[in-house]
Amino acid sequence: MKLARMISIIMLLLEHRIISATKLAMMFEVSPRTIFRDIDTINEAGIPIIAYPGVKGGISIMEEYKVEKGLFTVPDIISLLSGLGSIPLSSEEILTTMAKIKGLMPKEHIHEIELRSNKIAIDYTSWKGIKSLPVNIKEIRAALDENHFLFFQYYDRGGRETARKIEPYRLIFKDSNWYIHAYCLSRQDFRTFRLSRMSSLQVLDETFIPREFEIKPSVLPAIQKITIKLLVDNSLRGWMADFCGKENIDIYDDTRVIVHFPFMESDYGYGLLLKFGDKCECLEPETIRRELLRRVNNIQKLYQKP
Repeated sequence: MKLARMISIIMLLLEHRIISATKLAMMFEVSPRTIFRDIDTINEAGIPIIAYPGVKGGISIMEEYKVEKGLFTVPDIISLLSGLGSIPLSSEEILTTMAKIKGLMPKEHIHEIELRSNKIAIDYTSWKGIKSLPVNIKEIRAALDENHFLFFQYYDRGGRETARKIEPYRLIFKDSNWYIHAYCLSRQDFRTFRLSRMSSLQVLDETFIPREFEIKPSVLPAIQKITIKLLVDNSLRGWMADFCGKENIDIYDDTRVIVHFPFMESDYGYGLLLKFGDKCECLEPETIRRELLRRVNNIQKLYQKP
């Protein structure tokens, strides 16, 4: 059970100055690769892990972060649960993990933890209506734990469908989307796949020996963005605040606001602006205004065909 194992790893790292990944793998009866994936997740949850190279090297929690077990506060435990909560868990895993976490706290605080934990809900179902997504995540998790190959059909950004066989290494949740970082056998390189574009997923019986895989804060490709200036109707103000933050919104008049919007020059970016119709006008730069007008004219021509 992955989350329960990570809680145990955290406690071991708090109690020891340094411990090797090999030793952790032997203790939990998993591969060193699995331990490194766990460490990566713990890092992303906000607990700083340092890796020391060499014969006497290993893994350690940053010294400034370390605290004694008895000094864990209720907010600390709730934050830990929330940070690691991006991993899809079964009901059994949640109950087991909660039981382990209770052991980190004095008895008088257990009731408070249970009360406050019930106020945090994580829903893995998609707003987009992709019913297969929770199933795919569950199957991918199983393949990650046991080093099984995955096979699926995949639509790329250009709409082309290809069959892919991959070695899965890491599940990622970013910008409301799930991704899998993997070694693609057809491309002979590491690739990142978006789960919503996958179909006919199969966990193959065939297993693989994990390759060397460097842990990085993010394996998703960097997207180049520019800031553009929009004049937006007040009815879109809430959406804009969710997307780019209230600090990037200024009042223009009684019915409109100015938004400094992070924009990527792609079909997705232009489509995002066009979906707002006449409630959103790009003021600058001029190049973006001209491209939007060109796309609007093309749409108009499509609907004016005899």
